[in-house]
Amino acid sequence: MIETKTIKVANYQALELIYESFQTLVYRGRNMESGQPVIVKLMRNEYPLFKELVQFHNHYAIAINLDIPGIVKPYALEPYKNGYALIMEDIGNISLAEYQRQFSVSIEQVLEISLQLADILHYLHQNCIIHKDIKPANILIHPETKQVKLIDFSISSLLPKETQSLQTPNILEGTLAYICECLEW
Repeated sequence: MIETKTIKVANYQALELIYESFQTLVYRGRNMESGQPVIVKLMRNEYPLFKELVQFHNHYAIAINLDIPGIVKPYALEPYKNGYALIMEDIGNISLAEYQRQFSVSIEQVLEISLQLADILHYLHQNCIIHKDIKPANILIHPETKQVKLIDFSISSLLPKETQSLQTPNILEGTLAYICECLEW
């Protein structure tokens, strides 16, 4: 998954591809002026849909106003080609999915991760934020400190704006496997 192409966005340089999805590319990079490590999240499509533009802006608008230690802080939302580049802090975390592949996880660690995640969700709910896409790819953990952080507020909403009407499954937002898992509890 190593990519040799260097991408420059404003004062930032994307160096190493660390995640890709149907809609996004995520790189580890650096601020070219300060040398500070950053995460650069780009839109994958050359001509993104309006919905994709809104989701990038939503992620930035929600996360920039949160003062919660358990979320990845955005630094900037920069125009890039026909879309945006979201610039975020990088403290060396990896996704929980990747962490589980690399390390054996004890029941004590599972409980500690769960408690940290519960605290993060508690703070989000105190700030009237519904994340809507809790899954291992959106939960980050630092391999050494075991600090947990939550990412990806692209489909999140502010609680006062959320409606409580039933929707058909083909218009639900989030990752269906994790939505269904929650409904089974």
